[in-house]
Amino acid sequence: MRAQPNSVPDRGIVVRIGDVAVNLRTNDHAYRRKLRNHYKPFVGPMENAEFSFDIELTDSGINDPEDEVSVKRSSSFWCFQRGDFHAEWNMASNTGTIRQSANLYSIDAALRIFHTVVLAARGGFLLHAASAIRNGRAFVFMGASGAGKTTIASLAPLDATLLTDEVSYIGSDSAGYRAFGTPFAGELAKCGENVSAPISVVYLLAQGGTNQIERISASDAVRMLLANTLFFAQDHDLIRSVFQSVCRLVDQIPVHRLTFVPDACVWEDIV
Repeated sequence: MRAQPNSVPDRGIVVRIGDVAVNLRTNDHAYRRKLRNHYKPFVGPMENAEFSFDIELTDSGINDPEDEVSVKRSSSFWCFQRGDFHAEWNMASNTGTIRQSANLYSIDAALRIFHTVVLAARGGFLLHAASAIRNGRAFVFMGASGAGKTTIASLAPLDATLLTDEVSYIGSDSAGYRAFGTPFAGELAKCGENVSAPISVVYLLAQGGTNQIERISASDAVRMLLANTLFFAQDHDLIRSVFQSVCRLVDQIPVHRLTFVPDACVWEDIV
């Protein structure tokens, strides 16, 4: 079934992450309040919405968040789903539907996948990484689960602004690459701040017995960034766009391996 233009009254909230503003519409008042509270720092004016999704809540047959993600495209229609949601998006009208179980974990997952597709066409991507701003510059800490993203975020000094401890939004403009705050939280269960800054350094995290920073070669940096990039669509053009974006970032921004002891003093070396 393909997504149809919205036909219900405008009963949604606009969630703006980076430069992507999505109107999430639901007739369920209680769930709408949950959405507003969950995305509170990222809720914006209705007139800024570029995209719109109608949310249909159901518990029937959609309840397995551990199921594999599927992202498919047919002409201007996209379908992305997991065991706990099924979403359809019409690129021509920028409207769609999300049929999901009534929890916030499902809508977070659906939005992350949607953003990976939109960002790929705009020269950006989502990265499995923590990020924070300090002294007007953003620092990105990527790594697989257990590498220390939440740890490095929790050790950040008081003058650092947390963007996320789990999923970093990497956007590009004429000045280069920026890291934006996201509401996609990891173990800290804390929404990031809705701010952004130019990226100064990208770190590949590893926990060890000493604090050590070493430069990574360009080829290894591209490989590590791609390994930590969130992208699920089997679309050759968008895959090429993501690859090119990662290569451009590596050309412009240093990528280091950061081996660290889980102690706040590690931030003394993050410059």
